[in-house]
Amino acid sequence: MYSLSSSSCSLFFLGFALLLFFVKNLPSSLQNYVQQTPESLLDITVKDINDADVRLSTYSGKVLLIVNVASKCALTHQNYIEMNILYEKHRDKGFEILAFPCNQFLSQEPGSNEEIQEVACTKFKAEFPIFDKIEVNGRNAAPLYKFLKSNKGGFFGNGIKWNFTKFLVDKQGKVVRRYAPTTSPMKIEALLIRCS
Repeated sequence: MYSLSSSSCSLFFLGFALLLFFVKNLPSSLQNYVQQTPESLLDITVKDINDADVRLSTYSGKVLLIVNVASKCALTHQNYIEMNILYEKHRDKGFEILAFPCNQFLSQEPGSNEEIQEVACTKFKAEFPIFDKIEVNGRNAAPLYKFLKSNKGGFFGNGIKWNFTKFLVDKQGKVVRRYAPTTSPMKIEALLIRCS
């Protein structure tokens, strides 16, 4: 039979009291984070490439492919070609691609927003929206990517592993599937059609 000494009991209750104190007195920034965690992707606001606010509720009723992009990645050329094909085929049927530049993977998106837009729209002929450069992992990860990762984790943890990780979102803002960077955008087409 186990017996607890009075010092063990005291330590237990002291630890429990400290835990209650910290939970009740969370820093306001953490309380705001907890209160501001969106229930739906459509509750999130992002910045476009020109720093204007864009409410994702604007895309309600559309199927979305959300992608973290980079201009200087080995996957860039083929992904942009295939994303352009998908966008051209399906944009009039309620489909949007939302591209979010990110420089977290070997600094493969080093340019300013203006430079990124120039490369994406001129060199790669992207007609889909390009948004503000963001972080997808770590303390400064964009709320959108925190939401996406919490809804569809990846292999070996929820972190984004590389450029061109893709998330398919249905018309109601539900994250349907997460795709690896090496997944061809054209391989997503069949599920995209079923979500439409």
